[in-house]
Amino acid sequence: MGIIQEKNKKIVTQFYDLIINKKDFEAATPFIGKRYKQHNPLVKDYPEGLKEFIGFLKENFPGARSEIKRVIAEDDYVVLHVHSVRSKDLERAIIEIFRLEDGKIEEHWDVIQEIPEKSANPNGMF
Repeated sequence: MGIIQEKNKKIVTQFYDLIINKKDFEAATPFIGKRYKQHNPLVKDYPEGLKEFIGFLKENFPGARSEIKRVIAEDDYVVLHVHSVRSKDLERAIIEIFRLEDGKIEEHWDVIQEIPEKSANPNGMF
């Protein structure tokens, strides 16, 4: 793993903790690129869209927490495998993909799956 990939992993994990666990947009702004492009259809583009989403989290899920289980980096991309707990009744497995440019997060994708009560196998989602 190269130095840039390790640096990108650190940027993304710090950013993710600030926006999801601490819900602190202002503290996260140094990590966000000016053209921040969002691929989640529920969140608007640009830093302002992310700020609006964090406001939604603060209002609707103030106690929500996420634990990063895995971090994978390749070129300018960082992938997180995350266990998200929004409430006692809503836990999800999430894959977050970030593209960085010059040390700033410029693009984001995610795939979200609710964790079922029962599974057809004993392997778990993490």
